[in-house]
Amino acid sequence: MAPKSCALCRNAKAILRRPKTGQQICKDCFFRVFETEVHNTITEARLFKQGDSVAIGASGGKDSTVLAYVMKTLNERYQYGLNLFLLSIDEGITGYRDDSLETVKRNQQQYDMPLKILSYHELYGWTMDRVVSTIGKKNNCTFCGVFRRQALDRGAATLGVDHIVTGHNADDIAETVLMNIMRGDIARLGRCTAICTQGEDTIRRSKPFKYAYEKEIVMYAYFKKLDYFSTECIYSPDAYRGHARAFLKDLEAARPSAIIDIIHSGEAFEVKDEVRATQKAQQTCIRCGYMSSNDLCKACSLLEGLERGMSTAAITDKGRRKLEAQGPAPDNLRTIPYFHPPNSTITNDSPEQPQVND
Repeated sequence: MAPKSCALCRNAKAILRRPKTGQQICKDCFFRVFETEVHNTITEARLFKQGDSVAIGASGGKDSTVLAYVMKTLNERYQYGLNLFLLSIDEGITGYRDDSLETVKRNQQQYDMPLKILSYHELYGWTMDRVVSTIGKKNNCTFCGVFRRQALDRGAATLGVDHIVTGHNADDIAETVLMNIMRGDIARLGRCTAICTQGEDTIRRSKPFKYAYEKEIVMYAYFKKLDYFSTECIYSPDAYRGHARAFLKDLEAARPSAIIDIIHSGEAFEVKDEVRATQKAQQTCIRCGYMSSNDLCKACSLLEGLERGMSTAAITDKGRRKLEAQGPAPDNLRTIPYFHPPNSTITNDSPEQPQVND
């Protein structure tokens, strides 16, 4: 059977079928529609304004590598006027992050962007290798996720940027919706699909790939011959997210639109006023100055548990009670350096920002 013509340009031969739409298209048309969809996501959500300094969360993996390439391409094509940086977090995972950071360093040269690397060891005094050797593989993703979020904000504050963009894609967001439903986490259901978030003392962060399928990001990286690191984190196979991911893949196989449908369902969730009233108000951590819903932020609580030999102290109620029974933390306890928040005060409720050029 002769190859079909591209469903979009009708001239070139189709060489791929889009997982998102099922269209059979040529390579050039795929590049164009993928980039245009990301551009439309950026402009419709008014993510940036002219002159913004933006840090791209760079891990060396497919998502962040494609994000860096596409952000550079769109910034030049549509004259966004953005100053782009690469920001990498070194969790301290031998045989994984050390190798992926070599990819990031090559990306720095390929895309001509300044690079900042901030390590867990530098910030917390612990690497993930040491954390896992202490607590085992159960709950290690909790430590890494909490530490990584704060590290990104601190690295971005060091760079003096206005905005962080991450490579979270449609699959990631749909998985998060499913996880929050399965855990009954009502508070997070209200915000897990937001394309842009910011606390009072944190830097604005957004997800330009919110509606981009993971399979299409992989195809884009493959056909563009981008340089990325493809090995999965050695500590992630036991993560709870893996169950949601496997379930989502089964749904996608039966119905490709399931990913976007789940995101739209998440966007439609409304949290009742009585539930909102039970949520804790945001405050500032009394120890490190980072945003928190308690006297101590989650990172400080986790670090204290590690330092005092009670790693579950900030994870389980039983662990917390055990830690409290030990009395106040010693004066020589290792702590996180005090966080100096950025000057930006933009929130989701602030007036709309000027849109980048269409």
